[in-house]
Amino acid sequence: MWWIPVTLLAAAAQTGRNAAQRGLTAEIGTIGATAVRFVFGLPFAVAALTLWSFWHAIPMPGLPATGWFLLASVAQILATALMLATMRRRSFGVTTALIKTEPISVAIVGAVLLQDALSGPMLVAIATATFGVLLISGFEWRGGAWRAAALGIISGGLFGLTAIGVRAGVLDLAHGSNVTRALTALVVTQALQTVMIVLWLLLRDPGVLRGMMRLWRSSLGAGFLGALASFFWFTGFSMTSAANVRTLGLVEVIMAQFVSGRIMREGVSKPQLIGFGLVIAGVAGLIAAST
Repeated sequence: MWWIPVTLLAAAAQTGRNAAQRGLTAEIGTIGATAVRFVFGLPFAVAALTLWSFWHAIPMPGLPATGWFLLASVAQILATALMLATMRRRSFGVTTALIKTEPISVAIVGAVLLQDALSGPMLVAIATATFGVLLISGFEWRGGAWRAAALGIISGGLFGLTAIGVRAGVLDLAHGSNVTRALTALVVTQALQTVMIVLWLLLRDPGVLRGMMRLWRSSLGAGFLGALASFFWFTGFSMTSAANVRTLGLVEVIMAQFVSGRIMREGVSKPQLIGFGLVIAGVAGLIAAST
């Protein structure tokens, strides 16, 4: 059951990363703030794997594992791009609601591609927690047109595909502990993503790269938290199904509410309170069904 504390650490680190990126968005835009997690996270990932290699043998990814990691890397970049496109078309609440259907996508794709076992109680828990997130986000379905809804759902599916790709690649590595395989996956995926996003920015908007270098101190903090979050996510994927990890990771929504201070400043509506309860109930049900 180590995947439970590992996933909670991943959610906490990701909440911190999101908070760190928020300040960078005003300076270098959303794309630049997103790129920071890859470009400035890679050195930390490489340093961690290098240090770990002094005591542990590092597996060399074969063709299948590399293919899965490439799929995950591309899917994550595309998912982020579609998420940003959805936010430009419609409200943040609608976008969040659509993308947070990800655990359902993960459960379905994982069962089909990886034969990850999903019992009836686990499916009920996943659906319950996901519906709770929809309530917390506002459930403003009428605020989005069909095109924005389609983009949001596809984005959530691609984020789910990212999780599946990482889990499949980690499982395909020849040897190593959960930590060893997670660190290996982290370096490979972040290296691929860094190359792709840097080439994209060089061709489309080199000014963003200059802005990232100018704000290197703030970018390093966001990059470190991003790499740390990914490491814990990947470790969780090596221990249990991606659906379990991503469902438990929905507690990030609750963490973000407390970090932002929204509960104290703006209050919480009755549907949101119900949503919090459903997330907690879904996560508790998932843990009970997994034991």
